[in-house]
Amino acid sequence: MSDPFLTDILPQLASGAAHTHALGFTYEGVEGDRVRLRTPWRADLVGDPETDVFAGGLVTAMLDHVGGLAIWVALRRFAPIATLDLRIDYMRAARPRVDLLSEARCYKLTRTIGFVRAWAFESDPADPVAAAQMTYVINSSDASATGSNLKSRRDAA
Repeated sequence: MSDPFLTDILPQLASGAAHTHALGFTYEGVEGDRVRLRTPWRADLVGDPETDVFAGGLVTAMLDHVGGLAIWVALRRFAPIATLDLRIDYMRAARPRVDLLSEARCYKLTRTIGFVRAWAFESDPADPVAAAQMTYVINSSDASATGSNLKSRRDAA
């Protein structure tokens, strides 16, 4: 049985907001505890017209957004969240005129904080453009958003 949150609501959260739509983020799906976005290459998203690669700010926005999606995947529901901390290591320039993918997973949840790792790449996650470590504040009065429940959901999968 499919999870309506993952099939109906998460795709809307991935690209339905004005800024995500304007940046062209498209939902690629969820595999296990990993969620993936794609940003198709567009000339208006280029940082330096001489190189034709995505602007660094786009990579930052994409990693932050896919990280938030990973929190909702771990929670299996929507809850208001805010980025508490975001660290990005840029490893290389993106390739010119190539779509960018991002993938994230929440590796720890507490009642109020989610911890996420994410990366941006063109085709191979082992060759990232950037990698990120993020924490998000979860505004939730629901006690089910705990680390032990995350572990039991993963064990059951």
